[in-house]
Order: sequence, then structure tokens, then C-alpha cells
Amino acid sequence: MPAVDKLLLEEALQDSPQTRSLLSVFEEDAGTLTDYTNQLLQAMQRVYGAQNEMCLATQQLSKQLLAYEKQNFALGKGDEEVISTLHYFSKVMDELNGLHTELAKQLADTMVLPVIQFREKDLTEVSTLRDLFGLASNEHDLSMAKYSRLPKKKENERVKTEVGKEVASARRKQHLSSLQYYCALNALQYRKRMAMMEPLIGFAHGQINFFKKGAEMFSKSMGGFLSSVTDMVQSIQVELEAEADKMRVSQQELLSVDESVYTPDIDVAAPQINRNLIQKAGYLNLRNKTGLVTTTWERLYFFTQGGNLMCQPRGAVAGGLIQDLDNCSVMAVDCEDRRYCFQISTPSGKPGIILQAESRKEYEEWICAINNISRQIYLTDNPEAVAIKLNQTALQAVTPITSFGKKQESSCFSQNMKTSDTENDKTVPKAVGSIPETEELIAPGTPIQFDIVLPATEFLDQNRGSRRTNPFGEMEDESFPEAEDSLLQQMFIVRFLGSMAVKTDHTTEVIYEAMRQVLAARAIHNIFRTTESHLMVTSQTLRLIDPQTQVSRACFELTSVTQFAAHQENKRLVGFVIRVPESTGEESLSTYIFESNSEGEKICYAINLGKEIIEVQKAH
Repeated sequence: MPAVDKLLLEEALQDSPQTRSLLSVFEEDAGTLTDYTNQLLQAMQRVYGAQNEMCLATQQLSKQLLAYEKQNFALGKGDEEVISTLHYFSKVMDELNGLHTELAKQLADTMVLPVIQFREKDLTEVSTLRDLFGLASNEHDLSMAKYSRLPKKKENERVKTEVGKEVASARRKQHLSSLQYYCALNALQYRKRMAMMEPLIGFAHGQINFFKKGAEMFSKSMGGFLSSVTDMVQSIQVELEAEADKMRVSQQELLSVDESVYTPDIDVAAPQINRNLIQKAGYLNLRNKTGLVTTTWERLYFFTQGGNLMCQPRGAVAGGLIQDLDNCSVMAVDCEDRRYCFQISTPSGKPGIILQAESRKEYEEWICAINNISRQIYLTDNPEAVAIKLNQTALQAVTPITSFGKKQESSCFSQNMKTSDTENDKTVPKAVGSIPETEELIAPGTPIQFDIVLPATEFLDQNRGSRRTNPFGEMEDESFPEAEDSLLQQMFIVRFLGSMAVKTDHTTEVIYEAMRQVLAARAIHNIFRTTESHLMVTSQTLRLIDPQTQVSRACFELTSVTQFAAHQENKRLVGFVIRVPESTGEESLSTYIFESNSEGEKICYAINLGKEIIEVQKAH
């Protein structure tokens, strides 16, 4: 017998829209089979009651047998032998149209009864399990909605535990009902074929037993055919029993899983998070605004496809595009006192949709996956390896700092590393012309600074009137007099990613290594917030300007810029190295990494043009 379409029991727990869509096909097939069974039973009852109209009754049965092929079953795969068998029986019914009259008891026991049992037992069982599955699904949705509304702050542990148990119980109940429903639908594909053939075999044997003329006809022309059909039915029965045993074992294995499968957020303290994902799928709560101050949350199935975020409601055949993830940004947000919320913004910085995950693990994996996709890693030849490499680099003892109060510690550490490297250079000669190692570019464990905002202590000192040296060279004056006399003045929109001390400025490899460490540190520490600034390039300075207040955040003399380069693959990444004299008489080197809205090569071209102008001015 050809293979039979089956519902996968392993997908019952996930309950994805794809599974629901496939389930609807099985339900449609069951509904069609129910209608056809009722019609077939009516035809057989007419044969049973129409002793005086047997010819007309057998003719109607013959037509009904032919109608099986025209039913357009949604799961009609493998019915060719059934159809051919029914066609043959239809011809037999036409030949016996005016020959036989049958005994009511024989027809009732061998023809009508199996169909009635099939309808009352098998089809009714499927209908009952469908109702139970619907009730369990509704109960699970209500419990998940109640769980999603748990507040993030001031949690009542007793209430949280009760709601978690309620979710686990509802999810287990839905899992059990779905497994039973799927098994019944799978078994129905086998019982359907037997239910179509057994009554006809009984009808044929009844004709042989009660009518001599019919017995002679059947014994000569249909003996071998009926034997083959009987063997086919028995083989289907064997397949059904084997499949039933297999499904029973699978059901027991799937139900013997740990309770953590049903309980959301079971490991809050230290969840096992995969930060190398380049695709992700699962249920999330989507925030929808229904008015000026009112919102609703809808639980939908989301999945990523290439660089797109897709959404597929239950019952939908395919998903629809929600947002393009290329070059987007994602960050954690506080929203309506709900836990595990994050927001996706467009490349221009416009706030986008807000989503809520059901656990911390899902929350962090979604953020990491979207962040990986936004970097267009999926377009590389081996995206999984690129994502793993990018996140593994963050394991090199990278420690983020978010305050300028720790800048002095970073400088001291960098200075000590320089002194140590100088002493080592005196004793260990280096190979000439070799590619510099990472330790030769940046000292291991060098802290990374992710913000470019004045701390509160410095702000208070400035308002008290005392002059304090700003590590980024910010000025209180909002005017930029050098821009008026500058031959060059270009403005770029950039976002500061991080800065760190380096050991050399003789090669652009130090900038590429700093980019790698900064991006890796942001990924491993889930730092996705960035501050947008305007980078003004003149023939004298590089100045970072706050776009809202027009206050200068940082200023660098163009002559202090010793190296600058754009990333070779991600064209929007750009960095430069600054050489700054220290109070000790020595000089420190720091690299600054930015992400630009335009190509980084344009910023490099502007810096190079400014330095050329300086050289020309010196020559004159």
C-alpha cells in the first residue's frame, strides 16, 4: 500500500501555525469522509430495505461507489487502489442489477453494520477529540494571557508560582489532547480504507451464499479478486496496528519529558542562551495601540526569514512581513510594567514595534538573533560560523565601562601595558615585516568605553564654575568659531559604538581589531543602545555635536588623528586613532569606533582632505 499522510506527534507541543494549517487539512478530510460515509450508509440501507426495488438500489449503490473518486479528499494520496477496487465493484453491481434479492439479516450483519460502527465509533471519536482539543487550546491561551500580564516589579511569588503551575497544567492538557487527536486522525486514514472495503466484501459473500446463480457468477469471476482485496485489507490492518503501537510508544515518550518543557521561564537565574542565532521562531506578544493612551497585546507566531521579520497568525497558510531587519537596531524597553519587552527601530532611528517574550531565554535570544541579522551576517557564505566567531571573540575578558569616572583607571592600565611592552621590546626582538598579532595592537583585557556622555559629577563641577578637563575635549561654548574660517566643513550622522586604548598607530589593523572587540563586547553584554551624534569634519578639528542641543560632545584636533579607516565588509563602520599628550610627558593612543548612516569611506575621504589642507597651509 502507498504511504499514508500523517500528522507528526513531535510537533504537537510546539503548536505552530504550520502544524495548525496541516491539522485543518486533516479536519477537512475527516469532514468530507463523514459526509461521504453518511451517503454510503444511506445507499446501503436502501439496499437493505428495498427488496422489491433491488435493481434500483444496486444501481444507486454503483453510482455512489463511483462518486468516491469525485470527493476530492484533501488527503487522497494512496487511494488509487481503493478507487480502482470501487470501480470494479461498481461494474459488478451493474451486472447484478436484476439478479439478486437479499436477505435483510445477512445484509444488516455484513454490509450495513460495519459502516454504522465506523461512523458511530471512529468518526464520532474524532469529533469528540476535536472538541476536547479546542477546549484545551482555549484554556492554554487564557492561562498564557494571564501569565503574560504578571508585573515585572513587586512580584508576588505565590501568585507567580500559581500562574506558572496553571500554565504548565494547561500546556500539558493541550499536549495530551493534541496527541490523542493527532493519533485518531492518523488512524482514521487507515480505518477509512477498511471501512470502504469491508461492507462490499460482506455484500459479495452474501450474494454468493444466498443465490445460486449469483454464487456461480461470483465463484468464477470474483474469487481471486475478492481474495486479493481481503489480503489488501488485512495488510492495511497490520500497518494500522504497527502504526498504532509506534504512535503509542511515541506518545508515552513525549509525555515523559521533564516538567520544565511545560513551565515557562523555568531557569531565570542562568538560562542557556544561544547568542549565535541567525534565525529564530516562536510566539511573542505584539503591542498594538488602540487609542491615544490604550493598548492591547496580541500573542502571535513570529519567525525570521532572511533579513525580514515575519508574523503568521493561527489558521493562516503563510506569514506576512512585519519589519525589515537589515541595519535595524533592537533594544530592551520598559513597557506597561511587563517583563521581557524589547523594541525594534528602523535604520533611521524611528521607533518600531514592541514585542514581549515569555521567558528570559527567549527574550535574550530574540535580541541576539535580530542583532545578528541586522548586521547582514546571513548574506555571508557561512553565516553560522561568522556569528559564532563574532560572539566568541567577546570571551577575551572584555569588561565594559559606562562612566567617564573609570576613564583614569583605563588610562593608567593602558599606560602600564605600554611600559611593560616597551620593556619586553628591549629583550625580545620582533620579526620585521610580519603581520602584527592582536597583543601587539591592543593589550589583552583593555577596558572598553561604550558611552560618550558627561557623568553627573562633572556636570555639577562645570556649573560650580570650576574648569575641569574633559576627556573628550567638550566645550561649554555652543559656537564653533573654527568652522567659520575652515575651508572644509562636512557633517555626518554617526552613532558612537565604543572606544579603547591601543598600543600602536602604525597600521590600520589596530582599527579593525578595535572594531571586532567593540562589536563582540556589545554582543556578549547585550548593549544595544547607541547615541546618535553629528560628526563635523573641518580642516582643523573633528567635532561630535549633540543633534538636539547643538552642544559639542567631543573635539579632536585633526593633527592628532594618526590613523583612520572604514571596515572592509561592513561599509558603515568607521574608526580613527587619536594621539593625545599626557601630563607625564608621554603620549597615549586611543581608537574611537562609530557607525555611520552613510558609507564610512566618505568620512575617511573628508578626514584625508582636511589633513591635505593642513599640509598645504603649512607649505604656504
